[in-house]
Amino acid sequence: MKAMLLTEYKNLEVTEFDDPTVGPKDLLIQVRACGICGSDIHGYDGSTGRRIPPLVMGHEAAGVVTEVGSEVTDFKVGDHVTFDSTVSCGECFHCRRGEINLCDNRMVLGVSCGEYRRHGAFAEKVAVPQHICYRLPEEMPFEHAAMIEAVSVAVHAANRTPVVLGDTAVVVGSGMIGLLTIQAIKLAGCSKVIAVDLDQDRLDAALELGADYGLNAKEVDVVAEVKKLTNGRGADVALEVVGATATINTAVESVRKGGSVTLVGNLSPRVEMPLQAIVTRELNVFGTCASSGEYPACIDLMNSGAIKVEPLITAKATLDEGPEWFKRLYAGEKGAMKVIIQPTVSA
Repeated sequence: MKAMLLTEYKNLEVTEFDDPTVGPKDLLIQVRACGICGSDIHGYDGSTGRRIPPLVMGHEAAGVVTEVGSEVTDFKVGDHVTFDSTVSCGECFHCRRGEINLCDNRMVLGVSCGEYRRHGAFAEKVAVPQHICYRLPEEMPFEHAAMIEAVSVAVHAANRTPVVLGDTAVVVGSGMIGLLTIQAIKLAGCSKVIAVDLDQDRLDAALELGADYGLNAKEVDVVAEVKKLTNGRGADVALEVVGATATINTAVESVRKGGSVTLVGNLSPRVEMPLQAIVTRELNVFGTCASSGEYPACIDLMNSGAIKVEPLITAKATLDEGPEWFKRLYAGEKGAMKVIIQPTVSA
């Protein structure tokens, strides 16, 4: 098969690659769409230590089942499917509690971190265990289905956040995950959602996708504006979707006493936290990692139009065009959100 291989940092080559091995409980999937994730871009230069070459990256994907293992019972050839990016074991303490994102033996597709190497879906085919797969509605476009992994991150974050109908939420960061989080937290029951970013184009997109207000942190005092919009109290909840000290401080300062802050962003391994503000104002702080069984809900929400992803797709490209798109995204192409690679589509 053809695959896009990271042969060394900052170098991707479309090359012939061995077909995946299909185990007795695996599905072999012809990949129709696979999104380029921000973590792939960060791994492209070796900065994360989680994309050690040689590696086929890619974990946001969907396609068609072309072969099933001897013990597979829930799927058949021809099914349209997507799959979790996390390969959970199904047997450890956390898996047995339903916390599959916290699996003690978890692997992530398209990741090589020294402990394991698991080739991903920037390829014509990928093999994955049936227990992480989900059947898709036939009418759902594959490029939309490739966004389910990203949507699940936002939906899981909303599920982790204690919301009461009518609450006000601040979402700090209006990149792709932020824009999905805005939609998810509104669906969770927030009647007022305030988007925060430094980029006006992103804030405009946030308003189009359901935010009630967009605050440009370069132009206004965000905390003061949030208080004006909440009768001087502050928001009930804030979701931080960047992962840096400054934006976490903004989220903490934007919530009322007794409010909650959910940390979604994971940009920096260490940040400073305003300890006294958290303690004396008795704030709740929640971490959130990947997703934990929200895929069926995400499929329904997307298929009904409750969560929209088409506006976030910047481009659809062939496998051969993939290396050039990586270069452009790594260089910080302005306005780019999600690029979808279509490995089995010809130019």
